[in-house]
Amino acid sequence: MSKKKEWRGTAFAKKPAVIATEIALAMMASQYAYAQAVQTAERVERVEVTGTRIPQLSVEGPAPVTVISTENIKIDGASKVEDILRNLPQATMDQGTYQSNGATGTALIGLRGLGANRTLVLVDGRRMPPGSPTQGGYPADLNQIPTPLVQRVELLTGGASAVYGSDAVAGVINFIMNDKFEGLQIDVNHSFYNHGQQNPNGIADIIRGRSVTNPRSFVVPGNVTSDGDITGISMLLGGNFANGRGNATLFAQYKVEDPVLQATRDFSACALNPGDSFTCGGSATSFPGRFRNLNTGANLTVADAAGNTRPFSNATDLFNFGPYNYFQRPAEKYAFNAFAHLDVTPTSRVYTELGFHQDHTLSQIAPSGMFGLIAPARFDNPLLSADWRTQLGLAAPGDSTNVLITRRNLEGGGRQDDIRHTSYRMVFGLKGDIFQHWNYDLFAQTSKVVLQRVYRNDFSITRSTRAMDVRTDPATGLPVCQSVLDGSDLACVPYNIWRLGGVTGAALDYLQIPLFANGLMQQQVQGGTVTSDLGNYGFKLPTARNGIGVVVGLERRKERMDLQTDTNFASGDGFGQGGPNIGRAGKVTLNEWYTEAKVPLIEGRRFADLLSVSGSYRHSNYSTGITTKTQGVGVEWAPVRNYRFRGSYQRAIRAANLEELFLAQGTNLFGMNQDPCGPNSAGTAGPTATLAQCLNTGLPAALYGNTLLTNPAGQYTFLQGGNPALRPEIADTYTAGLVFTPTQNLTGTIDWWSIKIQDVITNAPPLTILTQCLTAGQQCARVRRDALGTLWLPGIGQIVALNDNLGGYWVTGIDLAANYLQRLGSYGSVNFNFNGTLTDKWEKEPLKGLGKFDCAGFVGSQCGAPLPKWRHKARATWTTPWNLDLALTWRYIGKSQQETLSGNSLLSAPTDQTDRELPTRNYIDIAAVWTVDKSLTVRAGVNNVFDKDPPIVSNVLADPQLTLGNGNTFPNTYDVLGRTIFVGATLKW
Repeated sequence: MSKKKEWRGTAFAKKPAVIATEIALAMMASQYAYAQAVQTAERVERVEVTGTRIPQLSVEGPAPVTVISTENIKIDGASKVEDILRNLPQATMDQGTYQSNGATGTALIGLRGLGANRTLVLVDGRRMPPGSPTQGGYPADLNQIPTPLVQRVELLTGGASAVYGSDAVAGVINFIMNDKFEGLQIDVNHSFYNHGQQNPNGIADIIRGRSVTNPRSFVVPGNVTSDGDITGISMLLGGNFANGRGNATLFAQYKVEDPVLQATRDFSACALNPGDSFTCGGSATSFPGRFRNLNTGANLTVADAAGNTRPFSNATDLFNFGPYNYFQRPAEKYAFNAFAHLDVTPTSRVYTELGFHQDHTLSQIAPSGMFGLIAPARFDNPLLSADWRTQLGLAAPGDSTNVLITRRNLEGGGRQDDIRHTSYRMVFGLKGDIFQHWNYDLFAQTSKVVLQRVYRNDFSITRSTRAMDVRTDPATGLPVCQSVLDGSDLACVPYNIWRLGGVTGAALDYLQIPLFANGLMQQQVQGGTVTSDLGNYGFKLPTARNGIGVVVGLERRKERMDLQTDTNFASGDGFGQGGPNIGRAGKVTLNEWYTEAKVPLIEGRRFADLLSVSGSYRHSNYSTGITTKTQGVGVEWAPVRNYRFRGSYQRAIRAANLEELFLAQGTNLFGMNQDPCGPNSAGTAGPTATLAQCLNTGLPAALYGNTLLTNPAGQYTFLQGGNPALRPEIADTYTAGLVFTPTQNLTGTIDWWSIKIQDVITNAPPLTILTQCLTAGQQCARVRRDALGTLWLPGIGQIVALNDNLGGYWVTGIDLAANYLQRLGSYGSVNFNFNGTLTDKWEKEPLKGLGKFDCAGFVGSQCGAPLPKWRHKARATWTTPWNLDLALTWRYIGKSQQETLSGNSLLSAPTDQTDRELPTRNYIDIAAVWTVDKSLTVRAGVNNVFDKDPPIVSNVLADPQLTLGNGNTFPNTYDVLGRTIFVGATLKW
């Protein structure tokens, strides 16, 4: 038996067909290929395709699969794996390099806007480990996948839990790696941004006007020739051994990414306030500070180095926190991978995979400070000037009062979150033939992700209180902390913020504290499958040529999470943290068995060139006491060879992950224009809710309309945390479509899809809870105001929003795709490719019984990040006869409106003109790939050729938590930094 014949028809006989597939894709030079849609006589081997474990022809499958080849990854100029997927119409980013405030250091992607935790990510068909123990970082981290090692990417639409297990609700993303290589390959890639300031909405003029009175905070940036450089170099080395029975392949990569500050783009150089027109807003935690006399309500600030005062003005004194934030985080990455296999007998193969990846990044946001410290002010404080004593009503020794201080630590610099993830992955396996026509694949996979985190330049709440309580040292006559005099804290240094220039380096060293966190994620998976084509035993219908294909498998998975935080994190002593970050730990074990079958019913008959059905089932037992059962069915019908209808149904589940189960309770921040019971931040309008409504929230009548209720920064506090009693989410997913090839050069697909999820695991949006309390008197027990009536000052003021099984989602849409090849005779050929998605409905019910609202085409605190109804990507690639490929790409993102314009009463709220609509965006990209000779290929391109600015909104709508915003826009959706210019070269020997 020849070796080629020996591996034919086995579940693990992937590589020969993969090579054939990639050659075909390269010849067509298409951006996307649809594995079910391309029919060529050469592809006769059966391979494992994403969505099923039954080996089959690559053209088969009842659910749509999108394929991205390595050639098109290079044409896109992708320097990161997130770049490969970011511009796909089906995909949405939850975390990535453009997140700063709230960054987890991970790259998380989901499908259909349903979140990364509802999309299963695989590497070579095996589940990736959880990304990070840090909050919000649990889904698989794409940073663990080196871009140059990716051979292709397959995206499956719809549920696949019966095939792959939990999390495959919206779909599956499978990265196929280049794990069998012969020779040496060096790849170098460099990219940077180029941007000309365009003064969108007159923002540069607004900043220029503010700079007259506050030149320190408001600076108009100039044009950008080059910034945000990303440089990567990788090596791929491989060869056969044991007379061709084995292969070993090694890969290594180093990459460095430079930061980009929001200060460098005019549309993000100030934090924009919502309203009828844009204004530069900011935070009352400002420099040199806002001092509120709690007896009189007067707001003061420091006027000069002598310690004189003046009234605090929102028009001139709010702090512009935007310029300090990163648009693109700096990063340094190392990767090493090894693959090997050996055919130990003619019918058995051992294989192994090893992976090591380290990703080190730094997130930066505006400086910390005192975000609402109530400090004593005493007559005998030697740091107080005569003017301060007068303004605070301190007339004689023994007099004292309390002052609410919000002051920015401008002397100490930005808050920096130093995040390092190191991941390890090992796979060992054995596969082969049990006996003729029965194949097996046994494997064990172990993975570990280690987190090392240091948060720098934050202010200690405890030390700030001590540093503000200052007396005169009777021994020296110098200012000294009361805690030094009474011996409770001998290290305390007075913090002199009562005059300009009074802060010393010693005081900063005392007040600025580092916060440390270390953690790990561990995953162990053991599994095995047995596969057979029963047609070899005569198990096939008389009307079909092919037999029944079956798979039976077992899998055991263990996952463990452990996060340790130091005292500063756990106690919530960091002023800039929004609350405690408490360590957590948990583990779960599950045992599963599953089976699949595919039954060809009719083949090669009139009106039924193909009619087949398939089914899948999985039974899972969790150590948490939960048992789940998932199943799926599919059908394919080709009345004639060139037209094929397909459809599928899946009952999918998503069990609560370790973070959702065991997250310690702690506070976080959410965005809101103003407290409905207080005035707007500018003080020009009163409460939007009635007194009776505000009484529902626990607000004393005397505080109705109090200016202290509204945080000028638009940030408020909510309590979040895990819940060990969570039930799995249940989803019903449907797809129905048509694949058509009316001519040899044209292939098209149209697929309808529907995903309906019940018992969604989430925390209710804090704004929804507050709105329900105000308007319906419901959920009011979850609204907890502090003694001053606020929901934002440090303390107990908060909205309680713990994890629970709440409401549901229902998403429907249509995918359209086409690929056309036009030959040009002696001038080569042009390939036209199109991929578009229409999101027809994106309904959300945040709380059971509350009612639904449709988020398709909207953005906001309830709907989340922008969800345009229509997105597409179209490409024309000219393959010339001169070894040169030229590509022109058109990316389109439809408009999104502010959710308050939906007409749904659940989303009813005042609409600011500045945030009414995110207009459509059209991006044009160009690229060229020149094969100089057999050993050298060079490439270059420009994405966003015309340097289109992103849509601009207020920093309240572009909230980093609720809508994944950053810098007054949405970098996970739009091109935010201007043109991307890239060059690269690949050398092969």
